[in-house]
Amino acid sequence: MSEAEHTPTTAPSPDVDIEKSAAGDSSEGAASAAAADVSSVHKHVDGRDPDEALQLVAAHQGEVVVLTPEDERGLLRKIDRHMMPLLCVVYGLNYLDKTTLSYASVMGIRWIASMFYFGYLFWEWPTSRLLQRLPLAKYSAFNVIMWGLTLCCLAAVKDFAGAMTVRFFLGAFEAAVSPGFALFTSQWYTKKEQGTRVGWWFSFNGWGQIVGGFVAYGIAVGTAAHPILIKSWQLVFLVTGFFTAFMGALFLYAMPDSQLNARFLTPQERVMAVERIRINQQGVGNKHFKWYQFKEALTDPMIWAFVLYSVISSIPNGGMSNYFSQLIVSFGFSENESLLLGAPGGAVQVITLLVAGHFGDRFKNRIVSSRSLALVLAFSKLISPLPLQLFGAAGVLLAVIGLFLIFCLPLSNSGGRLAGYYLYQSSSTGFVALLGLISTNVAGWTKKTTSAAMYLIAYCVGNIIGPQVFQSTDAPRYRNANIVILVCMCLAFAILVFIHVWCRRQNETKASVRASPGYAKVDGQEFLDLTDRENPEFIYSL
Repeated sequence: MSEAEHTPTTAPSPDVDIEKSAAGDSSEGAASAAAADVSSVHKHVDGRDPDEALQLVAAHQGEVVVLTPEDERGLLRKIDRHMMPLLCVVYGLNYLDKTTLSYASVMGIRWIASMFYFGYLFWEWPTSRLLQRLPLAKYSAFNVIMWGLTLCCLAAVKDFAGAMTVRFFLGAFEAAVSPGFALFTSQWYTKKEQGTRVGWWFSFNGWGQIVGGFVAYGIAVGTAAHPILIKSWQLVFLVTGFFTAFMGALFLYAMPDSQLNARFLTPQERVMAVERIRINQQGVGNKHFKWYQFKEALTDPMIWAFVLYSVISSIPNGGMSNYFSQLIVSFGFSENESLLLGAPGGAVQVITLLVAGHFGDRFKNRIVSSRSLALVLAFSKLISPLPLQLFGAAGVLLAVIGLFLIFCLPLSNSGGRLAGYYLYQSSSTGFVALLGLISTNVAGWTKKTTSAAMYLIAYCVGNIIGPQVFQSTDAPRYRNANIVILVCMCLAFAILVFIHVWCRRQNETKASVRASPGYAKVDGQEFLDLTDRENPEFIYSL
């Protein structure tokens, strides 16, 4: 039987009943800590403002849900079939739309790529708040449709100011995608499933790069052989933009806001889908803004570690993502060849993300599994016992090797430098691991949306800084950029080690609280929209 077997579906009243846990031997200090922790939980318990999941649970109050392993596997397959294709394809378009500028830049158009991230930066926090306040799927679909139509507008720009304006709004509409998809993952999947699913939909960044390269190449070659009234770069924007808007309309029709209105599930399956994620201690959503959760996000060391990692790891990305086509051209290839040669880099990203996500969940260690074996070994004597998973050796180690190939091989060695670019594409494993941990390790819906906004605002800052690192005066070696990127990656790894140690110690503290005589568990605690720090039942994933 699964963990949801014989789970009573009960909802707490405003006067919440307390269920005493089993007491064991512990010190007086642990008892005091338990009393303080219980007091913290009770401080924000409000049966009138619980998670939305309690609406469904209350309708089946007193019933017993029996979820066998066979039932749960069948339900999970059904959820995957209906959720993952849309999340994956739309996220792939999210990356493809950002990089159409890179394809267009070798086909006759160039301007400052950073304006996209200024729009993203400007609208990230408001859009994260709207993701919490409005129906999740409907607001997400609105943004997908609008970014598709905005991308089409790029085909009509006549001057620099028009292009900058459209790029700004494109960034603003795409700002909802990553935090929204993290919320979908948190709603529908258990903690042990979330890392794999985030890896699935984020890996479609790589598929977007693969498909985008072939589409751009086909358009460039086709319009050269058979000229049309518009330029090839304009056709790239129109094709990808209209297809994105179409997918947004499909998203609006097919994607549920939560388990409560999922048309593809039967009424009984909706209850089962909520009960199976009870173990997450997070529920499926609460639309009310809670100031104490906002303040907790701003004072949580783990969240600031996420933010710092996001800034540092995004600096290299900022210089690569928008102009990788020109980078390949600098290796000695033609402009049309560069459109095709970018595709294998996407394949490397797909493979490394899927492998890291799968084995990170399987071995219950997403953080360390996303880093290089060499750096883990270097720190293992100082911080013990960090697990050494060989499957995570690719990550940053491969990216560092790739950068050395790009910057150190002779300029005449085009093949070797291109191979270095492909290896660099494995660098996203750490960023994705932490994006998944926002879904898994941050509870309380105001805190979760605030944390996601902070993480992605930092991502924008890093991507704005990144292009400034690559100065034309440093060409063709870009020695200063090389040093900056290597330092960034070492710092990023150190931050991941801190996050791993912090979460492990928090779990130990929570275990001692739960084992103390003074501990009392609130009935229905899983669905009371408590934060990860105030809920002793919450366990951090590593």
